[in-house]
Amino acid sequence: MSTRRVVPFLLVLTAVIGLTLISPSAFAQATRTWVSGVGDDVNPCSRTAPCKTFAGAISKTAANGEISVLDPGGFGAVTITKSITLNGDGTLAGILASLVNGVVINDASTGTPNTIQVILRNLSINGAGNGLDGIRFLSGRRLVVENCVVFGFTGDGLEMAPTTGTSFNVTIRNTSFIRNGTGIRQGAAVGTLNASYSNLNVSENSGDGIVATAGTGNLSDSVVDSNGGTGLNVSAGSVWNVNDNVFTSNVTNGINNASPSIVRYNNNGIHRNGTGINGNGTHQTFANNQVIGNTTDVGAGVVLTNVTATNLK
Repeated sequence: MSTRRVVPFLLVLTAVIGLTLISPSAFAQATRTWVSGVGDDVNPCSRTAPCKTFAGAISKTAANGEISVLDPGGFGAVTITKSITLNGDGTLAGILASLVNGVVINDASTGTPNTIQVILRNLSINGAGNGLDGIRFLSGRRLVVENCVVFGFTGDGLEMAPTTGTSFNVTIRNTSFIRNGTGIRQGAAVGTLNASYSNLNVSENSGDGIVATAGTGNLSDSVVDSNGGTGLNVSAGSVWNVNDNVFTSNVTNGINNASPSIVRYNNNGIHRNGTGINGNGTHQTFANNQVIGNTTDVGAGVVLTNVTATNLK
C-alpha cells in the first residue's frame, strides 16, 4: 500500500476509534428530551427516538432542561435531583405509582443542595389505591405544580418535608388532590417555607384535606370538600391567608386553627362541615365570610377577631 493511501486510511481509522471511545454520557445531556408510550429507554430521548419513562429520560436531560411527552402513556415514578420540567402538555401523560412514591424532589445529596427548581405540568399521578405519596418535596429551592391530578395514594397527595436548606417556595395551581390519605401536607423541619395555592380541588381524602405545621400558606379560589377529617388543619405556628374559598362537607371541621398559628379569612364560604371554624389559634376575619349550615358553625372557645385591612388607593 502506498504512503498516499496509508495516511488517509489512518486518519479515518483514528476518527472511528475516537468516536468509539467517547462515553455515551457525552451525548446524553440535551436541553429538551422526549418520552413516548411506545418509546425505549435505550434511545437518546430525542423527538424521533424517545424514551419510555421519565426516569430513563432524566439522566439524558441537562439541568434546567425539559422532558416533554409526545403521546399518551404511563411514564413511571421518578426521583428528581436537578432543576427540570416534566411537561405533559397536550397529552394524557400519566405516572402510575403502585406501592411507591410518584415524584420525589430531593437534591440533598448533590454538591449544591437546596438549589433546584422543579416544574410538574399537565400530569396525572395515580397511586392505584396503594401508592405511598404522590409528590414528595424533600430538598430543593422551588416546586411548581400546574394542571395536575394526584389521586389514589395511601399517604399524602403532596408532602412538603424539607430537612436541609433555609428557604423554600412552593406554587400549586389548577390542580386536584383526590382520594388520598391526606390531600396536602405542608411541613418543614428547617428554614422558611412559603406556599401559594390557587384554584385547587382537595376532595374525598380519607384524612384531612390540607395539614400545615410550618411556614406560610396562601389559599385562594379553591374547593376543599368531603374530606374524612378537617378541610384545613393549621398548627405549630403556621400562618395562613385564605381568600375566596369554599370549605364544605368535611367530616370534622371546615377549618381548625391551633395556637400559636394564625388564619386570616376573606370572603370564604364554610358550609355543611362538622364544625365550621374551630381551634384556639388566632382567627382574623374581615367580616365578609359566610359560615352557615354546619353542625356547629363556630366551635366553643373560638375567638373571631374582626380586623380592618388598609385600603390602598
